Amino acid sequence: MNREELKNLMRGIIVATPTPFDDKFEIDHGKMADLTEWWVESGLVEGKAVIKCVSVMGEVPQLADDEWPFLVRTVARAANGKVPVIGGIHGKDTKRSIDDAKRAQEMGAIGLQVSPPLFNDPNQDDILRYFEALSDGIEIGIMIYNNPWYPHGEIMADTFMKMADFEHVVAIKWCQPRSYEYGEMEALAPHFNILENGTNIGECFRLGGVGFLDEQATAYPQHELDILAFMEAGKFDEGQALWDSVTNPLRDIYVKMTERSGGQARLKKAVMEAMGMPIGSMRPPSLPHSEEELDELRGLMRGFGWPVP
Repeated sequence: MNREELKNLMRGIIVATPTPFDDKFEIDHGKMADLTEWWVESGLVEGKAVIKCVSVMGEVPQLADDEWPFLVRTVARAANGKVPVIGGIHGKDTKRSIDDAKRAQEMGAIGLQVSPPLFNDPNQDDILRYFEALSDGIEIGIMIYNNPWYPHGEIMADTFMKMADFEHVVAIKWCQPRSYEYGEMEALAPHFNILENGTNIGECFRLGGVGFLDEQATAYPQHELDILAFMEAGKFDEGQALWDSVTNPLRDIYVKMTERSGGQARLKKAVMEAMGMPIGSMRPPSLPHSEEELDELRGLMRGFGWPVP
C-alpha cells in the first residue's frame, strides 16, 4: 500500500488490546480470536478503528519472539479484513526492527507502532536515521510513538517535519511534549495522522488530529465510538466531557491499583473481567487483580451506565 492508502486506514480509535492468558500464563488464542470478532461486531471496523495488538498494553515486553507473531496472525485472521490490525516494536535496533516489521507483515499486520530506539540513547539525528531506514526497509505503515517522558525518547517537531516524505511513516502517537508546545502538532497534521495518546482529545481533533488511543474500547466499544462521533461532528467539548467522565475516575482507580501491584494491563484486564469478559492476569511479577478491585470497578461502571453483568 502507498502512503495515502495507509493514512486512510490508520485513524479513528486505536484499540490497544490486552493479551488473554490461560491459568498457566500461556496465550489463549481462541479467546483472542473470539474477542476480535466481537470487537468487529460491536462497530470497531475500518474507518472507525484500528486493532493494536502486541504493544506494551498487550504485554509485548513479556512475550517471546516465538509468541507475538502468532498472536498478530490470530488477530488478523479473526479480523478478516474488516478492521486494520497493527503491532508494536519498542526500543529495538534498526536491523531487529526491520526484521520484526517483516514478520508482522507476513502475519497480516498493515502497520506498526514504533518507539525510537530508546536504549541506544539516541539523539535527533539517530532517530531520523532509524525511521528513514525502517521506512525504506518495510512495506507497511509506521505510527511513531513519541515518548517525551523517557530520556532520549522525545522527538522534536522539526525532526518530525524531516520525516514528512518518508513513504511509510504515516501517523504519530501524540501526547503533551516536554520541550515544546502541544499546539505544534497543528503544523504536522497535514503531513501525518495525529493520534492523541493523552487526555487532550478535543484539542487534538480541533488542531487536525484524526484519532486517539482508546481507554476501554476493548470492554465497552460503544463508549469510544460515541466519543469519536462527537469529534467527527466537530463537537469537541462534548466529546472531551464524555472522555473525562470515564477516564478520570478510572485513572484514579489505576493509581490505587498500582500501589498493590504494577503493570499497565492490570486495569484493562480487570475492567474486562468486571464487564463479564475474563482474560486472565498479567504474567508475574504483576499480581492478579483482586475481588475488591473488581467490586469497585463494577460499582463505578454501573455509575457510567455501562451494561455490567
